[in-house]
Parts: sequence; structure tokens; C-alpha cells
Amino acid sequence: MKLEKKKALVARTLKIGKNRVIFNTARLPELKEAITKQDIKDLKESGVIIIKEKKSRRKKQKRRTRRRAGSIKKKVKTRKKDYVTLTRKLRTHLFSLRKQEKISLEDFKGLRKEIRASNFRSLAHMKERLAQLETEKTEKGVKKHAKNTKTKKKRSKN
Repeated sequence: MKLEKKKALVARTLKIGKNRVIFNTARLPELKEAITKQDIKDLKESGVIIIKEKKSRRKKQKRRTRRRAGSIKKKVKTRKKDYVTLTRKLRTHLFSLRKQEKISLEDFKGLRKEIRASNFRSLAHMKERLAQLETEKTEKGVKKHAKNTKTKKKRSKN
């Protein structure tokens, strides 16, 4: 009894190779009646058609890398990256303030040096320092004005 055509049909329906298909010889009459793909699927579930396991080569086991000189990778530190991003942010803000003429050239240069020295933790911290500079300037302006008036008075007395 030749079942090559049936084997080919089973292989096509179950999407496997012909060599993997095995028929249960005790139930051959049921197998002969099977015509459609659905019939073959039902026969597989009932145990008339058996499928062999795939023959494949063993997977090569990956060799473990030894941790020794030359293979130790440094842990990347984000400190420099953080510094660069913060510095760029602060400098752009400072430059925009200079362009709007909200700060003097002296203050601009001083703040640039402070940024370079990593004196600021954040943009908010730098803004606090700017506010502090503003108050210092107004106090100095009041003091200078007061000094100027005193000196004028002294001169007028002499």
C-alpha cells in the first residue's frame, strides 16, 4: 500500500517535512478516507498521524568570558555628561540675558567664570545668584550716591 501522496498532503497541511510523518498502521482505513486538510488535522489529534521530533544539531554553548586584565570594562560615569549639559544650559541662558542687556559685561564675564568652576547646581541656583547680584548693585548704587553727596557737601564747605 503506497501512502506517498497522503504523506505529501499531511506534510503540506501541517507545514513539516515528509520524513517526519508517521502513520499508525492499525488505523489505515481512516487514513485512506481523509481527503481534506481538516480531516488530516483531526486525524493528527486522534493519534492516527504521528510527527517525529526535529533532528537538529546541538547548539554550541557560548564560551564565558573571563574577567581579567584586558577584559574589564570601566563603568561609565555620567559626571562629565551632567556637567556638559548643565554648562550649556547655563551659558545659553546667560548669553540671552546679555543679548537683552539685562546684565553688564562685567557680570557676564564673572558668571561665565563661575559656570566654568561648577559653582551652580542648576539654572534656578544661577537665577538666585543673579538676583543677589542685582540687590548688591542697588545697595552699592545707594552707597555710592550717598558717598557722592557727602563729598559734594564737604567740598562746598571747604
